[in-house]
Amino acid sequence: MKNIQISVWDENQTQILQQWQFTPPAPIHIGRSPEHQVVIDRPAISRLHATIFYTSLRQGGGYWEISNHSANGTLINGLGILHSKSTTRVVLTDGDRIQLAPAGALLTIQINVAPLQVIPTCQHLDNPPGTLFCVHCGQPIVVTRRIRHYQILKTLGQGGMGTTYLAWDTAKMLVLKEMNADMATIPKAQELFEREAKILQSLHYPGIPEYYDFFVADGRKYLAMELIHGQDLELYVMQHGKVSLAQALDWMIQLCEILAYIHQQQPPLIHRDVKPANILVRTIDKRIFLLDFGAVKEIGTLGGTKIGAPDYMAPEQNNGQPCTQSDLYAIGPTLIFLLTGRNPADFIEIQPDGYRFNLASIPSVTPPLQAAIDKVTQRRIRDRYLTAAELARALDAIGDG
Repeated sequence: MKNIQISVWDENQTQILQQWQFTPPAPIHIGRSPEHQVVIDRPAISRLHATIFYTSLRQGGGYWEISNHSANGTLINGLGILHSKSTTRVVLTDGDRIQLAPAGALLTIQINVAPLQVIPTCQHLDNPPGTLFCVHCGQPIVVTRRIRHYQILKTLGQGGMGTTYLAWDTAKMLVLKEMNADMATIPKAQELFEREAKILQSLHYPGIPEYYDFFVADGRKYLAMELIHGQDLELYVMQHGKVSLAQALDWMIQLCEILAYIHQQQPPLIHRDVKPANILVRTIDKRIFLLDFGAVKEIGTLGGTKIGAPDYMAPEQNNGQPCTQSDLYAIGPTLIFLLTGRNPADFIEIQPDGYRFNLASIPSVTPPLQAAIDKVTQRRIRDRYLTAAELARALDAIGDG
């Protein structure tokens, strides 16, 4: 079989940005859609721009061909623009240069190349226990598997949606999130996984992990993102116990700043799953990061799907109609969890105006803090803080008081 290697170059055509290798016979779809085998997110690239096929011959062997699906056209070695109405397939040869649209992206083709080499694991035997990288050669000591060019060092966690790995790509450590095989058959699960990649790619803020890559390999979707060394607040409280009022307020003010950023996007974004397990505190400086953007929803899109943690979910979100204030609502029960180490539902009781949090038994909850939690968790949206900035100011005043 003739395997094929596809390289995509930067806009100046001076450096290879990514490489993929494929073996026959599966078709290779190329375009902006994150579900394709080769994903190139540039304005001139169509959602499905081109497809590369392998044709087998009866007498053995075969050859690769390319067809175009984009109105912007595809050029082979600078000639023969293929238009979207054409059904022509062009045979590819080793060394071909493919231009996806005149202002799109340059791909180069290598056929029958040797498989991408796995960097061997370190053979030095005197590294300290638990060390990930050799103190002598700097290479990973144990690589459990390889996904594309990412070397998997260990599993970080497993959930219903996917598995996260600590990975190395020869330049940095990162988190690689793999969608579980059983989830790949559920359209809604695929939508949420792809949405997280799309949203992370569009956001650039110190409290949000940086997006690196999204791709499909062996039928599974993967998302590569920044590694933050720390613990989520749920695990932090389980291991360290309840936190001080000053610390809880500082963390929630930081969270308000992150929420203000995503709420100010155009269109505004709603996280929909704010809870301690999705809030990470970085070990080195106690900075807060907001995780898990798979449930993010744009203001103005159709509602109806209930997503979120019941103990942290606003009433309108429980009814499938979230708004930006729904994210702020979750800060109330999150504060309760941080200050008590207990489930916020333990403090709910029926009052004249409905179900409310009764925090009289919590010594660290001062009257101003009780008032703030009461306001942010009001049943009616108009009775709450209007913006994350307004809530941050209120929490800051409590800390100064």
